[in-house]
Amino acid sequence: MSITAERKQELLKEYATKEGDTGSPEVQVAVLTERIKNLTEHFKDHKKDNHSRRGLLALVSQRRRLLDYVKGKDEGRYQTLIGKLGIRR
Repeated sequence: MSITAERKQELLKEYATKEGDTGSPEVQVAVLTERIKNLTEHFKDHKKDNHSRRGLLALVSQRRRLLDYVKGKDEGRYQTLIGKLGIRR
């Protein structure tokens, strides 16, 4: 259900705003989105896994807060980020 270290490094390279960037909102949203996608796939097989579903809701809420932060700081950055990730709002 979690993402592999290799996949996380790929996301860091793709969404980093500068060299060595691991904490920018763009990177955090990208990592959360990958975890959300993995959990969504998990629920196709395990429909009654309510404990993990609670974790999924927490991840979605955290991503929503980060996206709201980015939107408040810079609307253009927000639009490009949701465009790259394929998130609808």
